[in-house]
Amino acid sequence: MKFAEDQAVDKEQLNAIFKDIVKYSPSKLCGMLGNALIVPVYTNILLPEEYGLYSLSIAFLSFLCIIFSDWVGLSGLRFFRSFQLADELPKYLSMLVSILVFNICTMFVFAFVFRHNFYDFFNIQPKYFFCILFLIIPVAIRALLFQLLRAQLKSISFTFSTIINQILTMALSVFIVKFFHLGALSLLLGMGISISLIDILLIYQSGILKYFRKPNLQGKVLLPMFQYGIPIAATSLSAWVINQSNKFIMNSISGFKEVGLVGVAYGLTLPLFMTIFSIITVAAVPRIFNMFEEKHDVRPIVTKFTGYFLVVSVPVITIVSLYAPDFVNLFANTKFSEAYRLVPYFAFGCLFMALSDYTTLQYHLANKTYIDFILKLISGIVGIAANIILIPKMGLEGAGIATLSANFIYFFLSAVIRIPNLAAYCPMRTLLRLALAAVPSGLVYYSFAYINAIPALIQMILLLILFYGFYWIVSKSILKVPV
Repeated sequence: MKFAEDQAVDKEQLNAIFKDIVKYSPSKLCGMLGNALIVPVYTNILLPEEYGLYSLSIAFLSFLCIIFSDWVGLSGLRFFRSFQLADELPKYLSMLVSILVFNICTMFVFAFVFRHNFYDFFNIQPKYFFCILFLIIPVAIRALLFQLLRAQLKSISFTFSTIINQILTMALSVFIVKFFHLGALSLLLGMGISISLIDILLIYQSGILKYFRKPNLQGKVLLPMFQYGIPIAATSLSAWVINQSNKFIMNSISGFKEVGLVGVAYGLTLPLFMTIFSIITVAAVPRIFNMFEEKHDVRPIVTKFTGYFLVVSVPVITIVSLYAPDFVNLFANTKFSEAYRLVPYFAFGCLFMALSDYTTLQYHLANKTYIDFILKLISGIVGIAANIILIPKMGLEGAGIATLSANFIYFFLSAVIRIPNLAAYCPMRTLLRLALAAVPSGLVYYSFAYINAIPALIQMILLLILFYGFYWIVSKSILKVPV
């Protein structure tokens, strides 16, 4: 495919993406704060065993969502613009809803028939199992409508709904725990009620009802959606294996208490970091898809935002890893303090996983998501094998090493397997700036070891400020070229 190179278009889209980032930022910042509050709030009202059960339940919920619902919403985002240009949105959205309904019904039949297998394999109690099954209905609807808002570029609506959802979920969960004493089940019930209310708001914001028609399922439309969506589901399932299977393996070896530690380390890294890192992608990806559909070369845009991501993520991840014990004690109850042993591994695992969003975008643009699936499958197999081998020998550190290794392998493979004319360039100057700014920052970090009077949190903030100061100096003096 031949692409048009237009710097004026690039500049216009860059400005538009930055405006969208500003609009999406409140939802992501609120989401980050919400995720940061979830761990201290939930670890103070639940015992380690109960928190472990909650972590397992959420992992099982995400497993079902990956297979039966999430990929439908992502397909809706990917092909929205092409159907909008063809003036066929009613037909397209009706088919999306039909596919989602069919998937959920299939899930219930499948889950009921094989329920005993699920009990044994996931080590989950029947009441939690059925609670999760019904919880997936509002969660699936929310996922589809959130992607529809992104496709419609309704960033303000997306932001407002996300913030309300975060606050309402936590408030209802704490209320049910305090007044009904249902333990981990309280959190699932709070989620279900909150998300159901948010779904009503999202239906209004997206205006999906005015588009909905009696579905006319056509193979020529369904086939590209399935070709795009099913590999995404398989890819996400492999990602789930990399980042969530350790909870089930840990539970079978050590019990719910150790799972609680894994859950805390997970809660303080992946949801926290991925929420803030996704500010860039949630704003940029829909517009990149639109540019691609309009035959523009998107590589310069993707390269720029890869560099921006590195500047945001690398210092934060590094500092959190260096201060892992203090970081965990800051957010979690002291009975979960041992979770710090996992934080550096999970944090850098998040870095490579988030960076892969940029290196794998080429496969989504080319509708070759099967490549993404193959790479993720390889990484997932490595991850689960490493978990099985390392957890019995090394405990928590084994789970951390397995997760980090699998995420790095996925990033590495996606960086070297490139599609011509679609793969972004490596932002070398950004990497050099980061390396040069890290030298004086490292000296400051080691000097803090001799100054015990400065609290760890203040040290972390000062290091971050100093690093960005050094980075600015380097970018203005030695390496002035943008990327």
